[in-house]
Amino acid sequence: MNEMEQKVLKTLSHQYKTQAAASTEIINLQSILNLPKGTEHFLTDIHGEYEQFNHVLKNGSGSVRRKIDEEFGNTISSKDKKSLATLIYYPESKLEIVEREEDNLEDWYKISLHRLVQVIKRVSSKYTRSKVRKALPKDFAYVIEELITEKEEIQDKEAYYNEIIHTIIRIGRAPQFIIALSHLIQRLVICISWEIFTTEAQGLILLWIHYANTIL
Repeated sequence: MNEMEQKVLKTLSHQYKTQAAASTEIINLQSILNLPKGTEHFLTDIHGEYEQFNHVLKNGSGSVRRKIDEEFGNTISSKDKKSLATLIYYPESKLEIVEREEDNLEDWYKISLHRLVQVIKRVSSKYTRSKVRKALPKDFAYVIEELITEKEEIQDKEAYYNEIIHTIIRIGRAPQFIIALSHLIQRLVICISWEIFTTEAQGLILLWIHYANTIL
């Protein structure tokens, strides 16, 4: 073992104090590496192009629309898909228009919330539950987790989820919840590539286990 490896192992020993801790981290990292790869962005010459750059980030280079197509297929119209995508990209602006023009606002809230939850289930499937939980907005974390997590113990799941959404609308929190869901989708649909980091980290932890074996 060379001097550099020894320095690395010494540093890692402060974070992973036992073989069990190091092994758990390896399992976690390996499970992340085996998940579907996230969307990567390679952008150049963006100087002075904030609006265009911001739009690319919001739509994930088309990833949001692809996820909508994957989730709904032919069950909703192209117009509804486009409207849903716009809501996800620019929830605040879209809500202003809808609240001004929509006749049956409660019905629109209900449909939009259900569809946004479906999209979140789709985009979160490539992440570990821990990573999704960390991405949840603090104010609505518990409610969102309830909506996107399958509850095997609940017999009438549809009624359970419908009641949650109905309560959100009834207490006047639908706009804020829609904004939170939209921003969460934006965040989940883009995954900054970190496979290189995790691969290197896994190698370093393996070195630490080797070191631990020599001293135990």
